[in-house]
Amino acid sequence: MAKKLFLGARLKRLRRDRGLQQTAMAGLLGISPSYLNHLERNQRPVTASILLRLAEGFEVDIRSFASEGGEQGSAEQLAEVFADPMFSDLQIGRQEIVELSDNSPGIAEGVSRLYTALRERRLGPATIGSEGDERALFTPETWVRDFIQSRSNHFPELEEGAETLGGALGDPLSVAEPLRRRLKEAYGVSVTVVGPEELQGASQVYDPERRLLMLSSLLRPENKTFGIAYQLSLLEFHPIIARLLEVARPPDAGTRHLLHMSFANYAAGAIMMPYGTFLAAAERYNYSIDRLTAEFGANVEQVSHRFTTLGRPGARGIPFFMLRIDPAGNVSKRYAGERFPFSRFGGTCPRWNLHVAFQSAGQAVTQLIETPDGHRYFTVARTIERPIRSALSGGLLAIGLGCSIEHAHKLHCAEGIDLDRAPVTPVGPACSICPRLDCAFRATPPAGAQLAVHENRKTISPYPFVA
Repeated sequence: MAKKLFLGARLKRLRRDRGLQQTAMAGLLGISPSYLNHLERNQRPVTASILLRLAEGFEVDIRSFASEGGEQGSAEQLAEVFADPMFSDLQIGRQEIVELSDNSPGIAEGVSRLYTALRERRLGPATIGSEGDERALFTPETWVRDFIQSRSNHFPELEEGAETLGGALGDPLSVAEPLRRRLKEAYGVSVTVVGPEELQGASQVYDPERRLLMLSSLLRPENKTFGIAYQLSLLEFHPIIARLLEVARPPDAGTRHLLHMSFANYAAGAIMMPYGTFLAAAERYNYSIDRLTAEFGANVEQVSHRFTTLGRPGARGIPFFMLRIDPAGNVSKRYAGERFPFSRFGGTCPRWNLHVAFQSAGQAVTQLIETPDGHRYFTVARTIERPIRSALSGGLLAIGLGCSIEHAHKLHCAEGIDLDRAPVTPVGPACSICPRLDCAFRATPPAGAQLAVHENRKTISPYPFVA
């Protein structure tokens, strides 16, 4: 029997994001307002015909819309919130969390925001923005990351502009040169490479008075190219970025600047790897990172990040998720084109071999993993070099890239692997909410669970508990 889909929270969110009343959305879907009300309150399941109408009328990707997870206030994220020890005496069960997420998505998102602000205030003093916007309790990085993920890391306005510009500047022999010419001819901006001493610790600096972009001589070639594309994006797409910033309404100046930079970074990647051309090449080469870096003059991280942005309705790529970590396990990037199977507030599961990449520098390390809900993913991890050569910035970073197992047969790095018989590693989210019983890597017992330890019996898991 097919599983019934109760997607009321997502329907409400979609309607709210499009600025529609129930009557207007019901008309577009060809149903009555009362029926839509029942759908949004999870009193009726969403049928296949409704999903098709959503795909046609709202350019919704059915697979992404019907899948679980990926939103602030989702049941998975709320479970992580209520795993905090401050809630341990409340004994909030999974069913209560699911009901809150499904029936009151706005309240659920509010709880998630409050917890995020509280958690970040624990880590350091917070300040309220000059306009008294309490959203400034979030660190700029968290606010920007959540905003970008709320848009599934895809911005059509930037994609369209970058695709037009990137196509016009296409050059099979050089990527940087046509970008440099465009800066000079359209905006009178010259590009020069200077020693790091002149930039005083920066990797690039734009001097608007001299119309001069200075790039550090320590930057690797593909990062110099990206730097030129970044500056071109700031000038070329200024009106588009300004509109996106107005819609986003960042809570303070610092967050606004960081989001501004993020939009320009996004556009720079889209100029270097125009959507249609890049997607066609990705499918032609079975998403081979090495082939794509060579064809587009980009590096491993730039291509991996671009994979997570391929969410154009009607021309979607494989929905990848991506992490970037340092050897200490600090997560400095976390993006997903659809859903992300790991903890929002914590790091990664130690069973995922992302850290193994540091022991095999430059090599791709593949792994099949399975999350507690039974969903399987194909993942690949590999090290990357930092963008700038410097004694202070030395050391490697690691990129973790993954997608649902159903897409793995399309990947170059999965060739030769029997996906039906290959060993699968069970992984989980943060230990505090992971339900796996016999995990030798468990660092903490799951929140709210009764420990099953006894001095006369030692177990594989350091914190056995009553399921």
